[in-house]
Parts: sequence; C-alpha cells; structure tokens
Amino acid sequence: MFESAELGHTLDKKTFDKELPGLRAALLDAQYELVERRGFQVILIVSGVDGGGRRETVHRLNEWLDPRHIETHGMGTPSDEERERPEMWRFWRALPAKGKIGIFQGSWYSDPFIRKVYGKIKNADLEEAMDRNVRFEKMLADEGALIIKFWFHLSKDRQEKRLKALEKDPATRWRVTERDWRHFKLYDKFKKTADRVLRLTSTAQAPWYIIDGSDERYRSMTMGRILLQVLRQRLDSPPPVHSIPGLPSLPRVDENNLLRALDLSLSVDKQTYNQKLEQLQGRLAMLVRDPRFQKHAVVAVFEGHDAAGKGGAIRRVTGALDARYYQVIPIAAPSEEARAQPYLWRFWRQIPRRGHLAIFDRSWYGRVLVERVEGYCTEYDWTRAYNEINDFEAQLHQHGIIVCKFWLSISKEEQLERFKAREKIAFKHFKITEEDWRNREKWDQYEQAVCDMVDRTSTDIAPWVLVEAEDKQFARLKVLQTLCDRIKQAL
Repeated sequence: MFESAELGHTLDKKTFDKELPGLRAALLDAQYELVERRGFQVILIVSGVDGGGRRETVHRLNEWLDPRHIETHGMGTPSDEERERPEMWRFWRALPAKGKIGIFQGSWYSDPFIRKVYGKIKNADLEEAMDRNVRFEKMLADEGALIIKFWFHLSKDRQEKRLKALEKDPATRWRVTERDWRHFKLYDKFKKTADRVLRLTSTAQAPWYIIDGSDERYRSMTMGRILLQVLRQRLDSPPPVHSIPGLPSLPRVDENNLLRALDLSLSVDKQTYNQKLEQLQGRLAMLVRDPRFQKHAVVAVFEGHDAAGKGGAIRRVTGALDARYYQVIPIAAPSEEARAQPYLWRFWRQIPRRGHLAIFDRSWYGRVLVERVEGYCTEYDWTRAYNEINDFEAQLHQHGIIVCKFWLSISKEEQLERFKAREKIAFKHFKITEEDWRNREKWDQYEQAVCDMVDRTSTDIAPWVLVEAEDKQFARLKVLQTLCDRIKQAL
C-alpha cells in the first residue's frame, strides 16, 4: 500500500515556483464558488507518520485558501467535558457547515489507531472502530459532504533522517518531541496498523490519498492538485441521484398493525393516579440521585400523535427532577444553521453529560415520520435513516446512556375531540395549528410510517414503548414506570 510513497518523489524549485501561482488561483476560485453556492461542506483529514508534513500541510492550506472560510481542528486528547459524552460527540460538534472547509489534524481515526499501536486494544476492536468510521463517513457523504483524506508517508530511513534534520536545526528543533522518537521506535507497528486502517476505510465516498512526504514541494503540489481536482469535479457535476431497490415497508395484506392492536381503553381512576404518580415520581427522583447514576445519563424521546399528551407526560417526568440536571429540548423545523449540517447534527449537540437527562419533545425520528410523509426528504434519505438512527443510539448505549423512546398513541376520534377542545379553550389556542389539521388528513400515511419506524428501530438497547394515551393519566404513569424500570436495570 505504501510502495509508491516510498520511492522518494521530488519536485524541483523551478517547476514548483512556475506552477504554484496557477494552482493557488484555481483553488481560490473553487473555494469562493463553494462559499457562494453553499451546496455542500468539505471535510479534509490530514494524517500520516510523524515528520511526514501534516503540520506543514495544514499551514499551507490556510495560506493558499481564504482562512475566513476554513475551520481548522487539532483534535488532541479529549477534555473532561468531551469524555463525558460518546466518543464521536466532539467530532459532530466540529463539522463544518455547507460552504465551509473543515480541516482535521487528528480525527476519528486517531485514538483507535494509537491505542492499537500501543497494544491497548485488539484487532477486533480496531476493526469495530473502523467500521464505525466507514458508516459515519458514508452518512456524511449521503448528506452531501465531500470527504478527502490525506495520509503523508515516510519510509523508516527517511523518517529518521527527517527527525534528525529538524532536531539539528535550532530554528526547527522545537518541532521534535520525545513522543516523536518514541513513535519512531514503533515504526513497524505504526506502518502495519496504518496499512490495516487505510485498507479498511478507503471507500468510494471517502478515499485515502497516500502521498510521499519526504520532499516538501512534491508533497504540497500533489496535495494541492488532488484537492483542486476533487473539489472542481464535485462543483462541476450535478448533485448525485440515489435510488433504492425493493419496497421500503411490508405490503399491507390485512388491516392489523402495531397501533391498531393497542388497547386504548386502558385507564386509571383519579385516586389511584394521584397515589401512583407520587410514588413513581419519588422513585424516579431517588434513582437519579443514586451515586451509580453518575456513570450514566438518560436520553428520553417523546413522539406521538398530535394532541396525544406528550407535553403533559414530560411535565410529570420533570416534576420529579432537579432542574439543574435535566433539559427539555423541543424540536421544531430545523433552523438555517441546522439545514447547513447533516440532519443528526442538531441532536448530537444536545447529548447530556453523565448524571444528566435530556428529554426530547419530538426528535431525530422526524426524518422517518414527518419528512417521509410530507416529502421533505427523498425516499433514499428516509430509508437509510433507519440504520443511521440505530447506529446513533448504539453509540449512546455504549457510552452508558439509557435511551428511552415513547410513542403516545390515541385514536383518530379522540384526536378530533382534543383538537376541538383546544380551539374552544383560550389558553390552549397555541396548541392547535393549521399544520395539525393537515397532518390529520394523512392519518393512514403517518400510521404506516410509525409502524415501519417501530419495526426498524426498536432494538434491545433502545426499544420503543407504545403508550396507550387515550387516558392521559394512564399514559403518564406508564411513562414514569418505564423510566424507573430502565434506569434501575442500568444501575
């Protein structure tokens, strides 16, 4: 894999100086076109062996391009805040918006790579991490991002010479650290691991470009030409069109489904409700105060029919909690900032730290519900979202986050009654909109979308709980009971 990058490529100064002005001008033209169109973002990963030119490459990019539209990230050791979230949280937060270029010197590859070289993880762990990276990059590419990954390579002899030359010169001695020499002693392990990582993760949508880093002019010119070619090709091509084979959901043969099978007559009397509400709220309060809960967090998702009582159920949950340790996150149509990012971006940003709860009133499931039914995204987009959501929730679970998902269900007749009541009561007018009435006209389509959602995203680690919400009191108790049981199980 590294044979060509160990040949000792060079570029003479005369040729470099002659070609550089034209390259820089063309790169700037492409960058300004990217900024003006704002059709996609560019993600550059700059990686490679020590002494191969990673730092110099990042400086070159900021010199050749307009730095106002570049976001450079040196992703080193995670901070305390970052360690309290899933590993990918800090990378999601650093993604550039459409029209921007994000440069990552240190990325989602760095930690598993170093840990494997130092023998802290096994091959199976490395492959699992790389599989996660491939899925992540595929999702970014499907969302429109252009991903370019550079690996700057040096042979073992050239790396030694490079480090010694830098160390000998008083002006560059500071660049060489004890860590660099420690890594040099592990060169063979680094190369073997790099071969495995690049082989596993060089894909059509996010290929690795391996560049000989021994000659600065050759390295810079090669990197610049690749960047220009890939960026120009994307700018000059029509947006990709995706298609999917087969049916996205099972054909309807009978009239039975998950929602119609619910017993919506379930109810509880007022006295029993008040008694159990106090008991369950007290139990929930004690569970989140348990010292063991400090190793966990809760992400609670509330979805349901319009007027099914999500807000009331959420208030009964928060009524048991200290306001310092929870956040209710109402989800509406994405803002302009959110539309410039992959759809999961705005949800990743809200993941709670350990010992805290995040309660989502509507959620990422909008992609497979309202966006599907209303045609706000393509069939390919909402179909691939099932796996992307499962992957997202699996990463939360692996970090110790308890994912609780509730679908509050009512009948079409009950919804009509509640809509009419909201129109009659002055302080409830804000709860009913023209959009609610329009959604009601597509009841059957939403019903099918909900059943598909549950079938495809209800997992052992993040199961859907279907809540019979015709009686609001019954629904609130079921939500509280489920939260208590899930947290207790995790502790």
